[in-house]
Amino acid sequence: MGKSYSEALLLLEFLPYASCDPVIKVLRSAVANAKDIAEADESKLIVKSAFADQGPVMKRFRPRAQGRAYRILKPTSHITVVVTM
Repeated sequence: MGKSYSEALLLLEFLPYASCDPVIKVLRSAVANAKDIAEADESKLIVKSAFADQGPVMKRFRPRAQGRAYRILKPTSHITVVVTM
């Protein structure tokens, strides 16, 4: 069973991980969309699931000695939060 919006937000705000900040931003955006589109009450919303998928990888090159180049991969991710009433 999922957590209520306020409980999930409180839990994320006090976790000591840097990755919580983007998740909080996505959660607040999902709740704002639910209030705007579905005219839902914030206190009745439940976070059904939250997950991160692999996104596109940006490929960059770093110059090295004697004309060589090292490849640098910068992975990205997609954060998904599903909110229900």
